[in-house]
Amino acid sequence: MTTQTIEPPRSAAAARRTTNWEKWGWIYMRGSGVLLVVLIFGHLFVNMVAGEGVKQIDFAFVAGKWASPFWQVWDSLMLVLALIHGSNGMRTIVNDYVSKPGIRKTLLVAILIACVVLIVLGLLVCWTFDPCPAGAAAADLPSFCPAQ
Repeated sequence: MTTQTIEPPRSAAAARRTTNWEKWGWIYMRGSGVLLVVLIFGHLFVNMVAGEGVKQIDFAFVAGKWASPFWQVWDSLMLVLALIHGSNGMRTIVNDYVSKPGIRKTLLVAILIACVVLIVLGLLVCWTFDPCPAGAAAADLPSFCPAQ
C-alpha cells in the first residue's frame, strides 16, 4: 500500500503571508455584537424606561443628554459599531450571493461609501450639536436657552 501526499493549495501559502480579513471580520462581528447588545439595551432603558418613559423624549431631552460627554461617547460608539457591524454583514451577503466580480466590487464600494458617509454625518451631529447656537433669532431657540 502506497501513501500519496497531497500538496497544499497555492492559496494556503499566500494566506499565511497576508492578513486574514475574513477571520478578523468574523471576530469583529462577535465582539461588536456583544458590545452592541449592552449599548442598545442601556440606550433603550435610559430613553424608554427610566424617568417618564417615551413621553420625556423631545428636543430638550436630547439636548440635555448630549450636553454630557458620557452620552456623546455612548451614542457615538453605538453609531460606529452598528454601522460597521451592518456594513460588514452586507459585505458578507454580497460576497456570498453576487458571482460577477464587477458587480460585486461595485456593491462593496457602495457599501463602504455609505458606511463612511453615515458615520461622518452621525458623528458630526453627535459632537457638534448645539441647541442654543450663538446669533440665532430668539424666536427660533427652544424655551430653555438663555436670552441672548
